[in-house]
Amino acid sequence: MDARIAKLKTPQECEALAKNALARDRPDLVMAAKRRAVQIRAENYGVNSDVERECIEAIFAYEEVLSAKTGKRKPAARTWPMIKRYGIIEAVEKIVSRKDDAPGYTALVEMGLAEYAFEAVILRHPSAFSAEAIERSKERLSFGSSSST
Repeated sequence: MDARIAKLKTPQECEALAKNALARDRPDLVMAAKRRAVQIRAENYGVNSDVERECIEAIFAYEEVLSAKTGKRKPAARTWPMIKRYGIIEAVEKIVSRKDDAPGYTALVEMGLAEYAFEAVILRHPSAFSAEAIERSKERLSFGSSSST
């Protein structure tokens, strides 16, 4: 990790660095600062396991995508209530197991943040999720990788 990125301690510091990097045509630093902001937000959220941390990182990464589109901070307004109601793992299960389109997944892939998609988290931690969620994630990821070229 770049030393400038590693020393960032708040999402606001990350946003400032990303803004400066963008002005200096350094998309690599912009992306690194955004990833660091996601990590910091997830660390501050408080979770019980690596899989929960990665799920929360996925939500914050999606919020980065939403914010980039609107130009101001935008929460994942439907996801947070699900997390509160069902818990992290069960909410992710429900979201991924839906038969409808996956706008979160698509948006993350388009922004170069596919590793934060719930589907990617599920495949990295299959023991935490149902067979249905794993299968749906495999389908979505294999479809996404073949259609992006």
